[in-house]
Amino acid sequence: MSTLDPRLLVSGQRALRMASGTALCLALSFALGLPIPVVAPVFAVFLLATQTRPLSLRQALAVALVVGLTAGSGLLLVPLLRHYALAGVLLIALLLFVAFRYGLRGGSSLVATFLAAGLTMISAAGTADLQLAATVVGALVKGLLLALLVSIVAHRLFPDNAAARPAPAAARVSDAQATYIALRAALVVMPAYLLALTDPASYMPIIMKSVSLGRQSCTATARSAARDLLGSTLLGGLLAIAFWFALKLFPQLWMFFLWMLLFGLLVGRKLFRLAPTRNSPGFWLNGLVTMIILLGQSVQDSAAGKDVYRAFAIRMGLFVAVTLYACGMILILDRRRVSRDAGETA
Repeated sequence: MSTLDPRLLVSGQRALRMASGTALCLALSFALGLPIPVVAPVFAVFLLATQTRPLSLRQALAVALVVGLTAGSGLLLVPLLRHYALAGVLLIALLLFVAFRYGLRGGSSLVATFLAAGLTMISAAGTADLQLAATVVGALVKGLLLALLVSIVAHRLFPDNAAARPAPAAARVSDAQATYIALRAALVVMPAYLLALTDPASYMPIIMKSVSLGRQSCTATARSAARDLLGSTLLGGLLAIAFWFALKLFPQLWMFFLWMLLFGLLVGRKLFRLAPTRNSPGFWLNGLVTMIILLGQSVQDSAAGKDVYRAFAIRMGLFVAVTLYACGMILILDRRRVSRDAGETA
């Protein structure tokens, strides 16, 4: 009698954990009426896809501290952005660079992602209205707390086998490489942030997408940028369309949960290598994140009585534009760096 490969069992457990945790987060976010309901499931995807063990008390306290510092610093930057816009934008760019570099130099990539998202979303919202900024702060805090709670429950329901190996730590890059990649990631995020400053309430999803792209660009190369970044964005759009029409058959909260569970499992099979794939885990992770952002906004548009299809088309077009810019930025900077290195060694 043949036995299953233990590695497949572990991968299947992790796929179940990610899919069930994300689905539960999504359903609870809408059921509880959280201000920005896509925040919690997006954070849950990052937590459950990148962490093979539940966060320890020390890690949870570190994340809570980051949220507090992010909220405080984001609000403190609002007067600077209002009265000295150029200095404020440059300071945001510097802080993004520091956040991404921290993740590349051995720090937690989750903390770096939360810091980048909080700084950009809170400061942009504050330039329009302090009440909107307070709403974003509440959304981030509540979304993160819900994601942390659901991740603990998901790890209890689907724990890793005692013999399962933890995920290998990300390779620590050199100072020069970390500086270059962090600068590239900050430049990927900044145009979307500048666009959001013109209308923060409408462009919050663009900020979330750009932060996800900045995180993904830290591992992308010039050769794989188009496939990984643009491919994952288009995949997320296709999944969101399929999810929307499936949900229209039975528009109920339980079906919302079940469909999210199904789509999470389909992506999880590829993400955790249960099914052969040529694409990187980051491709599938960011495709799932893009789907959640697009789908969540479409559900909110429908509840508000807006034209869902027109809003989706505009939002998807902006996502593709931001992604094409990110691909172009990576190609240009990488080619210039290769040319410079070749000139120095000549």
